[in-house]
Amino acid sequence: MISLRVWYERMNSRERVLSLGVASVLFLLINILIWNVLFGMIGRARTELATRQSARMEQSVYIKERALWAKRAEWLQQHQPVMKNAAEASTLLDNLKEIAGKYNVLIENPAIGSGETTPNHQAVFASIETKSHWPELVHFLYDVQQPESFIVFENANLAIDTNDATMMHGKFKIARWFAPATRKKG
Repeated sequence: MISLRVWYERMNSRERVLSLGVASVLFLLINILIWNVLFGMIGRARTELATRQSARMEQSVYIKERALWAKRAEWLQQHQPVMKNAAEASTLLDNLKEIAGKYNVLIENPAIGSGETTPNHQAVFASIETKSHWPELVHFLYDVQQPESFIVFENANLAIDTNDATMMHGKFKIARWFAPATRKKG
C-alpha cells in the first residue's frame, strides 16, 4: 500500500491544492452534520425537560389540591339530583319560563329533549330564544345558572336587535345535569 505521504508527494501543486480544498469541504460538511445532530438532540432534550417540568408542576398542584377535589366530589355525590324520568326536560323548561317571567324576558321557540349521557352525568335540555333588555337578560342568566341547580349553558348566542338597539336577542341551549345512571363509588 502506498502511504499517504508518498501519495501526496506524487501530486503536482494543482492536485495538492484541489485535494486540500476537497478535504476541507468534507471536513466542514462532516462538522456541520455533527453539530446539527448535537444541537437537534439538545433542543429535543430541552423540550422534553420542559414537558416533564410542566407535568411535574401539574402533578404537584393536583397533590396539593387533593383534599379540595375530594371534598367537591363528595359534595357532588350528595347534592347532584337523580333523573327520575324524561319529563325532567319539561320541568326545566317550566323553571326557565318562571324565571323569565320574573324579569320580563320573552321566551320564543322553546324545544326540549334529552341530552348526552356521560360517565359523570346525564342531561336533559331546553333550547330557547329570548328577547329582552340587557339588564333583565343578565338577571335572568344569573338566576338560571346557580351551582345548586346543576344547570349549564351548553350554547349561547347573543345579538342586538336590528330594529331596537336597546333589545337583546338570545339563543340558548340550556341543560340540567343529573347524576349518572350508575354512579361510581369514590
